[in-house]
Amino acid sequence: MQIKRYVLLVALALGCAKVREPKPYRFSMPLPLGDTVPQPAHNRATEEGVKLGRMLFFDPRLSGNGKVACASCHQPRYSFADSVALTSRGVSGKQLARHAPALINLAWAEKLFWDGGVRNLESLTFSPLRHPDEMGADLNVLLSRLQALPEYRRAFKAAFGTDSITSAALSRALAQYQRTLIAANSRYDRYQRGQLQLTALELEGMQIFNQHCARCHTPPLFTDGKFHRNGLPLPTQIDSARQLLGRQRITLNPADFAKYKTPTLRNITLTAPYMHDGSLPTLQAVLHHYAHLSDSVIKAHHLPDKSFRHTHQRALIAFLHALTDSSILYR
Repeated sequence: MQIKRYVLLVALALGCAKVREPKPYRFSMPLPLGDTVPQPAHNRATEEGVKLGRMLFFDPRLSGNGKVACASCHQPRYSFADSVALTSRGVSGKQLARHAPALINLAWAEKLFWDGGVRNLESLTFSPLRHPDEMGADLNVLLSRLQALPEYRRAFKAAFGTDSITSAALSRALAQYQRTLIAANSRYDRYQRGQLQLTALELEGMQIFNQHCARCHTPPLFTDGKFHRNGLPLPTQIDSARQLLGRQRITLNPADFAKYKTPTLRNITLTAPYMHDGSLPTLQAVLHHYAHLSDSVIKAHHLPDKSFRHTHQRALIAFLHALTDSSILYR
């Protein structure tokens, strides 16, 4: 009788125990747009979800060989980009076809990847995870591997209320973490808020920028989110994965051949080398590229006009340095 009573009390206690809800995540301020961070209703960021996402992002056990993490190619010190033009840091050791882009302010981004092949952060994870030259993971093997680790069972339980680890939950956690990678507290931002004064050289550079660059690198995100040709030589051969088709790989429209998404210029001083193929090693090389394009290329692709060749490039580079928010390096 006493045993039955004890069992009943335990059952009642368990039934009355409250399940601990994840704590909503408070995003760092200021933000580049408005006062809220765009998030899908089914994946609102929580403290526990972001913490789990960070664990996953830096864990090489997510890869097929257990040696490559997301952070291997998206390194915090380079504003979550890479310092190598076409990295071979993946599991196969083969050189990739595109430069690893910076993962900043992605909460405001649409059509992710250089060709816009992914619509949202929740879907972004699966391509690099499964790509044979990047992380090379078998999702079923990966999930079983994580399921066997007590620290991950606890972390998924805290973030999503269950210790049953699924690919959807893994993707949601990584998306939550990446939405926290916000860069919006540069010298430029503080100038816009009236907190400091830019130097005369930076102000001159901002004027040049607004005249020649802002159409595609539109403030405050410093990208228009669209796809353009950038005047680089067009590929003469197409790789087997068709990545060199650019936006055409997604739209199948020949007019989109070799068009790539405009990258943000925020933290641009941290993300060299530049362009989708990492072919330009410095900011000076980028400006030289645009300043010496032929008239026909400028006209065909709506690139900066001839007068750009005679602007004070030192001033423009000074302004680009003013777009650096180094706090991103510690996320």
